[in-house]
Amino acid sequence: MNLMFGLAMILKNNSIIDIFWGIGFILITSILAFPFINIIFEKTLIIALVTIWGSRLSIHIYFRNKGKPEDFRYASWRKTWKFFAFRSYFQIFILQGFVMMVIAIPLVAVFNTKFVGNVYSTTVGCLLFIIGFGFEYIADYQMQQFRKLPKNKGHLIKSGLWRLSRHPNYFGEALLWWGLWIISIPGTPWYYSIISPLVITLMLRFVSGVPMLEKKYTHHPEWEDYKNRTPVFIPWLK
Repeated sequence: MNLMFGLAMILKNNSIIDIFWGIGFILITSILAFPFINIIFEKTLIIALVTIWGSRLSIHIYFRNKGKPEDFRYASWRKTWKFFAFRSYFQIFILQGFVMMVIAIPLVAVFNTKFVGNVYSTTVGCLLFIIGFGFEYIADYQMQQFRKLPKNKGHLIKSGLWRLSRHPNYFGEALLWWGLWIISIPGTPWYYSIISPLVITLMLRFVSGVPMLEKKYTHHPEWEDYKNRTPVFIPWLK
């Protein structure tokens, strides 16, 4: 996070922290797995799942942001925050690093030397991860294709997964972390590690995800109709 903060100050663009989100969990998993001894099936599975998800997400955000100005959230804070560099360091970078450590608790549980996998929790968790990853990937792809068409400029996407949820990509990310948590249950008491999926779900739904993005579209002419017809987070659940 210190390296990311330094790079952001040089580039004058705090959006790079979003690119690092997926990569950060790959680094955490690699550190936990090193020196890669006693790698049972569940540990190999976690390495593969986190690497696939983190790589896909970081690459997607990199190309989405490439050549564009700083994300509207960070740009707004840049204008309104006093002592911007100081607040950015603690409120964006160090805070996000701490949150990553909390969310990574299931990964720590899996790479606990005493961890012995369970076929039932692994199967259910892997299934949830696949569904969540599918939601995030497909939603991002549909948004990307929607924005490529000139006729869609100034309009909201209301088709595909975006017809079922106003934030299907956020829902997918939350769901895949619930899957990773279920896989990790044999490695640590569930009431301890459940803080991971709870934190990422609550953050996406009530803090840094849904509220900030929906505030941006408050005055969009199509917003109220779309908002009234489409569930905010969980598909089909009004």
